[in-house]
Amino acid sequence: MTTDERPRWRSFADLPRAFGEPLARGRLRVSPDDFRVDEIPAFEPDGEGEHAVLRVRKTGANTEWVARRLASHAGLPLSAVGFAGLKDRHAVTTQWFSMHFGPRAEPDWGTFDTDGIEILEHHRHRRKIRRGALRGNRFLIRLREWDAPRDELRKRVTAVRNRGVPNYFGQQRFGNGDGNLYAADALFSGQQRRVGRHLRGLLISAARSQLFNEVLARRVERGDWDRALVGDRLQLDGSHSHFLAEMGDNTIRHRVSAFDVHPTGPLWGEGNELSDGEPLALERAIILRFPKWANGLKSARLRQERRSMRSPVPNLVVRQQADTLALEFELPAGAYATAVLREIVDWSQPHGDQNA
Repeated sequence: MTTDERPRWRSFADLPRAFGEPLARGRLRVSPDDFRVDEIPAFEPDGEGEHAVLRVRKTGANTEWVARRLASHAGLPLSAVGFAGLKDRHAVTTQWFSMHFGPRAEPDWGTFDTDGIEILEHHRHRRKIRRGALRGNRFLIRLREWDAPRDELRKRVTAVRNRGVPNYFGQQRFGNGDGNLYAADALFSGQQRRVGRHLRGLLISAARSQLFNEVLARRVERGDWDRALVGDRLQLDGSHSHFLAEMGDNTIRHRVSAFDVHPTGPLWGEGNELSDGEPLALERAIILRFPKWANGLKSARLRQERRSMRSPVPNLVVRQQADTLALEFELPAGAYATAVLREIVDWSQPHGDQNA
């Protein structure tokens, strides 16, 4: 397939914004402390059981490296370590790890000594922490060399509080220069056959995420990304459960405006499509532009699923001092901080986005 024959997708930087152009440009991640992430777990430690759970603060380290260091200190295989999700390397982050000891005693965590890793607390627990086992993340982000009118900033922040932001998958899902999408396209076109299981999973996930972003981008352009249309699948807030909007009555509109339910877009796969009417027609028109991707996702035996097109931004607080802008907010699991930032500011940074 030549370059001109490749499907044309919109890179993350080119996706439409819900609230207009960024107010100003700033510098992100001047130091790791400018980007802080605290995991909000979906569990409370049991206080007993065959697993230890540790709350760890890491600086300048990625999650998988921390997991290896913890396993090495405990004399356990890496497979005995669990965590809910990957956290950014170029940041200060806290997250929970589980370690399966069975009847064995834990090591002396006080002797653990690795630069960039602090064990803040540890408890016994009955279960391994599985991927996705978190309610969300809490962020504190500082942008340097920022300069924008305070009145405009206040209006933009109010809009984000009131409506949330488009729940795009972030750039890190697609790799530097959209490399994962180019590789996924080669995979689905039969040009790249010998791919390891882990890489294959990354490429399939990237293509599926991009199809969702394409649908959401069209809804943002139409101005109905945060409104329920007849035929939309509506997802209950904080849940994977969803139902079909069969009529556009005031009750549904009130539940959407109250963040009780959210319109969704497709995570493509095999099986019956889950939306109906106008939303289904819109989704089909976009998916048909990527026929090899759609067929490849079906061949991978992925089932049709849905993802909220809107991410609430709870507890959003913005502070502006001199040329620094600080943003504090929470996001549900699976949402990206960069989807919030891009609605307010454009930015440059010394490192590429990782898991934000």
